[in-house]
Amino acid sequence: MGDGVMAVEEDVRREATFGSLPVLRSERVWNFTDFSWVNVGLAIATWAFLVGGSTASLVGFQQGLAAMIIGNALGVGIMLLASVVSSQRYGVEQYTLLRSAFGFGGVALLVFTVVLFTEMGWSALLGVMFGRAATQVSNQVLGTDIGPDALPVTLLALVAIAVAWVILAKGPLTMRLLNRVVAPGLAVLTVGMIALLLTRTSWSDLLAAPPLAPFPDDALNFALAVEFNLGVGLSWWPVMGSLARLTDRPRSALWPGYIGLFGATIVAQVVGMAAALTLGDSDPTVWMVPLGGKWLGVLALVFIAFANLTSLSSIVYSTCLALRQAGGNLLAKVRWEWLTAGFFVLPAVVSFWPSLLYDGFLVFVTWSGAFLAAISGTVIADYFVLRRQRIDLRGLYAHGAASPYHFTGGFNLAGLISTGLGAVAYVWLYNPQTLATEPAFAVLTASVPAVVVAALTHLLLTRVLNRGRGGYDDRRA
Repeated sequence: MGDGVMAVEEDVRREATFGSLPVLRSERVWNFTDFSWVNVGLAIATWAFLVGGSTASLVGFQQGLAAMIIGNALGVGIMLLASVVSSQRYGVEQYTLLRSAFGFGGVALLVFTVVLFTEMGWSALLGVMFGRAATQVSNQVLGTDIGPDALPVTLLALVAIAVAWVILAKGPLTMRLLNRVVAPGLAVLTVGMIALLLTRTSWSDLLAAPPLAPFPDDALNFALAVEFNLGVGLSWWPVMGSLARLTDRPRSALWPGYIGLFGATIVAQVVGMAAALTLGDSDPTVWMVPLGGKWLGVLALVFIAFANLTSLSSIVYSTCLALRQAGGNLLAKVRWEWLTAGFFVLPAVVSFWPSLLYDGFLVFVTWSGAFLAAISGTVIADYFVLRRQRIDLRGLYAHGAASPYHFTGGFNLAGLISTGLGAVAYVWLYNPQTLATEPAFAVLTASVPAVVVAALTHLLLTRVLNRGRGGYDDRRA
């Protein structure tokens, strides 16, 4: 009898961790310090230094610093409001909560399009970064001559994917333990790189260093740098709600998000930007050895390569939760280990073309930002304005028309149309593929108007299309 009760309790705890059931306060695994380290570990990975280098391609140090602060402050703020607040309050996985804004079918549509391909792209990118960092270590220590697109880069990217899968199979407690080791070490390394930069380059030389590959229009360069960093801040939307639901109180979710994803990100990006401007290369796996010398540079590469594993694990953890919830009964029956393994198939394939996303980093970030900004605008309007932070938890799990979030055949047309129009507004102001812009882009950016258009359209369309639908007239907690 006792063993049976313990088995049931273990099943409930496992479902609370890997499924969509609300997580009770006593079951939450991250306090303020834990979640701060999680966010610092996410922020200070090789990609953060790459963001700084990409910013240096457009603008010099002063404008780059301003673009990073403005872009990340806005992007992270919007992202936290659209993901962390509601998931932490209700202890519910964020894609389950999104049923209230998009309907059951609407969430599935977004998850299997925007979210899936965005997070697969980031996973492939992080795997390739691991591979490039590891091959640079081999070049320095073993005297090999492995190029950035050589087969060993792909093989090591596949190793990173395999290790991340093992970490994922063990769940968020393992991720917490890794971040307690990796994140403090990354913070120390980042401070060390700042010290090295200050000893190698004078402040006047840093300020005078020209951008690496700017466009002829200075105003456009700055606007693009701001927009790029806005996209970086928004890029955390798919994963943060699912991570924040495991925190013990609102303070432990919101402020660590800013500490890590804004504060630590800015520090790492500034290092990447300064190194790129002074050493002439935006790729952190290239400039770390020239900056720190052979052995210190190798140490930094090793540590940062493994930091990418924690970022990769966190990204895939949240995305696979989304797939499980959006996939209904079909994916609910798939074992967690097999679901996460299936997710890695496309990133593993993309790893055979290492430069595909790596060289198109700015385009990838801004394209994903177009849709994430629009989704965020819709979610913020729905949760804070229309629902006043009140969600019917029973309705989130009821089936079919029994749920107030069934809307029209499982799709909230108001939410989906609003998101689509927000993305259209973004691409009209700034087309990430062609770099075509409207004059207003230099002042407004593209992400902020996308958020506003999506939010205002959702408020209007909800009153027109959802009379008597969606539980908007019954805001019970």
